[in-house]
Amino acid sequence: MSDYFVIGKIVNAQGIKGEVRAIPTTDDINRFKNLKEVYISRKNDMSLHKIETVRFHKQFVLLKFEDINTRNDAELLKNTEIKIDKENAIPCDENEYYISDLYNMKVVTDEGEDIGIIEDIIFTGANDVYIVKKDDSQILIPAIKQCILNVDINEKIMTVHLLEGLR
Repeated sequence: MSDYFVIGKIVNAQGIKGEVRAIPTTDDINRFKNLKEVYISRKNDMSLHKIETVRFHKQFVLLKFEDINTRNDAELLKNTEIKIDKENAIPCDENEYYISDLYNMKVVTDEGEDIGIIEDIIFTGANDVYIVKKDDSQILIPAIKQCILNVDINEKIMTVHLLEGLR
């Protein structure tokens, strides 16, 4: 995965002075107040923009960038993603990690069997589910304490206990 995190999506221009209206995709919207700059991403194009002001209105974050000064300029940013680099991310507590760190992580059982790599993650609400793929087979592993025994971010290895019926 990349070293960038999506923290919002620009959905429209706001007013005539170049502000944009964004829907936050981060748990803590107050994080926008502490940012000096963000990346704006559209498909394969990404550009750095310095933040001039941050305001909140209803469920939206209203941002004014230093280099965007008209409604027309702001409208060009519609349907783009707001990203930050990993250095500006909220630090993880002990035994926590970023979801992006899990992609392509090797998964082994508590008995030492290599069962594949994490190819994708399903966000179900109750608990995440890791899609672990090896060759042409895949296993769905729920992200629960009974299954996930250890996550070593540095070594990119997850140790799991496969409950009955997971194979």
